[in-house]
Amino acid sequence: MTTKISFRDAGKTFPMKDTSFTALDRVTLDIEDREFVTVVGPSGCGKSTLLSMAAGLVEPSVGRVLVDGRPVTGPGPDRGVIFQQYALFPWLTVRHNVEFGLRLMPVSAAERKRRAQHAIEQVGLADFADALPKTLSGGMKQRCAIARAYAVDPEVLLMDEPFGALDAVTRVQLQDQLLATWSRERRTVMFVTHDVDEAVYLARRVVVMAARPGRIHHVVDVDLPYPRTEEIRLSPEFARVRNEVWHSVYHQEKTAPDLEKADAHREKTEPAAPRRGAGGTG
Repeated sequence: MTTKISFRDAGKTFPMKDTSFTALDRVTLDIEDREFVTVVGPSGCGKSTLLSMAAGLVEPSVGRVLVDGRPVTGPGPDRGVIFQQYALFPWLTVRHNVEFGLRLMPVSAAERKRRAQHAIEQVGLADFADALPKTLSGGMKQRCAIARAYAVDPEVLLMDEPFGALDAVTRVQLQDQLLATWSRERRTVMFVTHDVDEAVYLARRVVVMAARPGRIHHVVDVDLPYPRTEEIRLSPEFARVRNEVWHSVYHQEKTAPDLEKADAHREKTEPAAPRRGAGGTG
C-alpha cells in the first residue's frame, strides 16, 4: 500500500507568557491509503493538534506533514474535517448545510444537489433533508456534519472526537454507519477519540500517544476482521486488544521530566527527614 498521510518529525510549540508549551515533540507516523487509524491518549497529549496539522489548520513548528507526498500548507477539499461540535448553520436546512461546501467548488447546481442528496442518504437522513438543525437530535446533527464532509468527496476524513457528546446507543449506531460507509468507499480515515473501545472497534491500527510533550507511545495492530459486528465487540479477541490499548494509555511509565517534577513536589510538601543523630539518641 502507498502512504497517504505522513508526519515527519512533526512538532508543535505554542508561545505562552514568558515561556512556551510543546504540544507535540517530533512525531513520525505514516497512515496508508484507505487505512482507518484511530488516535488515543491521555488528556493533553496533542491528539487534536496532530489531526489539525494534517488538516492544515495548524502549522508545525518543526518537521513536515505531507499528504500524497506533498507538504500540507493549509486546508483543502481533499481532506474533510469533522469535529465534536456540529458547526451547522442553524438557518439552513439539512440539505443546504450539506450543499454548503459544494457551493465553493466549480460544480453545477444540478450536480451539487445530486451529491448532497447522495451524502444525505448515506447517513440515513433522507427523511429530514428539509428539516432545520433545531429539530434534530444530537446524533442527527452529527450525521448532517458527516454528510457535509462526504458531499465534497474527500480522499481523507479527519475526525476529532465526532461522537464524544452522544449517548452510548447513538454512538454505537454512528460507529457502525461510519464503518459501513468506509467499507464501501475506502477513504483514508484518521479518527481521534478518548474512548478505548471506540478506538479498537473502528481501526486497523490504534496509535497511542503519551503526553508532556506529546509523542507516539505505542502502535497497536487490530487483527480483527471487517465488517466489525456486535459479536466481534463481545469477543475474547476484542477484549485482548482492548486491554493492550487500555494498559498502554493508562499505565504509561513516567518520563524523566515527570519524575523530576514529582521529586520537586515531594521536596516542597514532605517534611524533611531528621538527620542521623540530631536531637535524638541514635
